[in-house]
Amino acid sequence: MLYLSTRGHADRKHFCDILLEGLASDGGLYLPEHYPQIDDARLTALRKVYAEQGYAALAYEILSLYIDDIPADDLRALCAKTYTKEVFGTDAIVPVRQLENNLYIEALSNGPTLAFKDMAMQLLGNLFEYELNRRGEELNILGATSGDTGSAAEYAMRGKKGVRVFMTSPHGRMSPFQQAQMFSLQDENIHNLAIEGVFDDCQDIVKAVSNDHAFKAKYKIGTVNSINWARLLAQVVYYFAGYLQVTKHNFEKVSFTVPSGNFGNICAGHVARQMGLPIAQLVVATNENDVLDEFFRTGVYQVRGSANTYETSSPSMDISKASNFERFIFDLVGRDGERTRQLFAEGVAKDGKFDLSRDEVFQDAAMKYGFVSGKSTHADRLATIKDCYERLGQMIDTHTADGVKVAREHLGAEPMIVLETALPIKFAATIEEALGRQPDRPAKFEGIEDLPKRVVVMPADVEQVKAYIQQHCD
Repeated sequence: MLYLSTRGHADRKHFCDILLEGLASDGGLYLPEHYPQIDDARLTALRKVYAEQGYAALAYEILSLYIDDIPADDLRALCAKTYTKEVFGTDAIVPVRQLENNLYIEALSNGPTLAFKDMAMQLLGNLFEYELNRRGEELNILGATSGDTGSAAEYAMRGKKGVRVFMTSPHGRMSPFQQAQMFSLQDENIHNLAIEGVFDDCQDIVKAVSNDHAFKAKYKIGTVNSINWARLLAQVVYYFAGYLQVTKHNFEKVSFTVPSGNFGNICAGHVARQMGLPIAQLVVATNENDVLDEFFRTGVYQVRGSANTYETSSPSMDISKASNFERFIFDLVGRDGERTRQLFAEGVAKDGKFDLSRDEVFQDAAMKYGFVSGKSTHADRLATIKDCYERLGQMIDTHTADGVKVAREHLGAEPMIVLETALPIKFAATIEEALGRQPDRPAKFEGIEDLPKRVVVMPADVEQVKAYIQQHCD
């Protein structure tokens, strides 16, 4: 299996090379040359593997289709080391529960940081450590977070041999619990940089550093954001697990609703669907920062600047430039690298937008690829949280509430699975506003907001971030 850039560069690379690299040299994102196909017989075999051997075995079966440069026994061991009851709280790892009628929630937030990002990040930490040890190298991870990626990455990488983490986040824009999870870590290989701006400023810094090829090479810069294909690949697994839990036969279809800001989580669903998993619809749920909803309704993708990116009660989705969207657009325009480069490197970079509304490929987004979308507001979140708790007896977080609200607007004959984003404690203020009570807090996080903090505040300046990395690596 070889990987190509969405912007058409001639290079083809193996999995372990792109694992450590992040962006392609032409600024594009990596995708496999083709999506392995899961036919009826293979899906039946996966159903048996999952039922008899569990999530780690299913993960190996999916990952091995894309990874041919890690020996099978080693990859199997990495999956078994990652997906354990000790780390994720249950044997099922991602149990699906019924919310009502044909609506389900897939629990993805039982990991160390109580957010779905742990599902991929725990694997990524083990993959990094394995490959760096094999090569005798070190890696400096530069990341951007709107809340959950940062803590998931730091908890996955803390103490890992040969790895340093430099995590940027928007200063003052995360919930107190999210900030405390990250900033209270005292490990020497973890560095928190609070950027004076919004998440998109942080993401722009990461991409700018990645595009400085001399700096990237000298300081061995890698990434854990979902621009890293390995992270997105790990997320593909739980679409299969969710499907297998709510179906008995391979002819049954399932839809998924995904709270989305950066388009990584739902892009994994797109990959699963392209592989042949029987997915009817992929429903994109946005908050007030509805750039993605706007595209799927109109065909116009228009990013917004910091001043027009709203601060909401589902802050992990306060994103107006979805970095993973390029992967889907590449497929949408027939895997035309030059066309994709024009749309992003010229259209978005120069004009802040592109318009496919008059292009016949835009119709394919819904008809061929199953995408539909919807939007949720603060009032919607409060109402949905209240309804789910008081009428259905289930407490959900603010982002999952966005998902449930939009899922209800797209219910069809098939089961609809909402991907849970985080546990309610991460957004306690909004839960209390909706329910008049605090959400339950796991014992290990008692008093976390009062712990000493290790964080450096700095302006949204690429050169200052690079200088900080240099200072702590030289």
